[in-house]
Amino acid sequence: MTSTQAEIDESYSVSNDFFKLWLDEGMHYTSASFLTGEESLEEAQINKCRILYDYAEMNEDKLILDIGCGWGSNLEYLSTRGVKRAHGITLSTAQAEWINQRGLPGVTAKLMDFHDYEPEEKYDALVSIEMIDHICSPEQARKGMAVELYREYFKRCHSFVKPGAWFACQAILRDRVPRTRKDLEDLAFTADVIFPGGLNPRLEELIMAVRPYWEIVELRTQRECYGKTTGEWLRRLRANEATIRERWGDKVYVDYERYLDTCVRAFDAQWSSDVQLKLRWCAV
Repeated sequence: MTSTQAEIDESYSVSNDFFKLWLDEGMHYTSASFLTGEESLEEAQINKCRILYDYAEMNEDKLILDIGCGWGSNLEYLSTRGVKRAHGITLSTAQAEWINQRGLPGVTAKLMDFHDYEPEEKYDALVSIEMIDHICSPEQARKGMAVELYREYFKRCHSFVKPGAWFACQAILRDRVPRTRKDLEDLAFTADVIFPGGLNPRLEELIMAVRPYWEIVELRTQRECYGKTTGEWLRRLRANEATIRERWGDKVYVDYERYLDTCVRAFDAQWSSDVQLKLRWCAV
């Protein structure tokens, strides 16, 4: 993984209590799926989990790995919906501790680099929600390495599973490039300060990279959903401004307000999008 543990901790370890103030009740830090437009953020996040559960062809007899499992929001959904066992890996110290302290039935989380992970048994299915933006750095992309690195990621995922497995993958996408200096600076700030070492892939890069290990069976984009998700995060952050400034300082509030405001504009202006992929294992 391009992003180091130190960079991941910088992104996600401000404080669990800080993120609880503006994420949904389940602590999902990825795009929700607003299917009717009338859902609450909490309901739309469950929609997202249900879509990915179905994409992974899950049931109570299957063993699944969640790659980049965050605070275990999707793992919790899996444990309540029905799986044999659910494993998660993350590079965030705070997230791994949070999950394991909760004692979710059948759920285990490890503080582990994806590239170092060696499963003790093959999985029936995989899910990964917006973790792939930590695979390729901006510098590596400029050198033309993106597709190669993403293909290596999908190859390694392929090695984790039994023949015939399914992989539900969600990814933030970069698309159009803004034209004003301020917009460019705000996007650079988000990449360099909030998520150092990371880069969102382009959709065409993922489509090239899944082969020959996986077949794309279904593809669903949800740019507007992520706009609504980040808009609600921003609203909740602003509603807790006084608390955040008092407990974590002015800089934390200012940085995250700028980051979330940039995200809202990015999805609205189509600089960014989001994709959900249903992938089927291929014999190689």
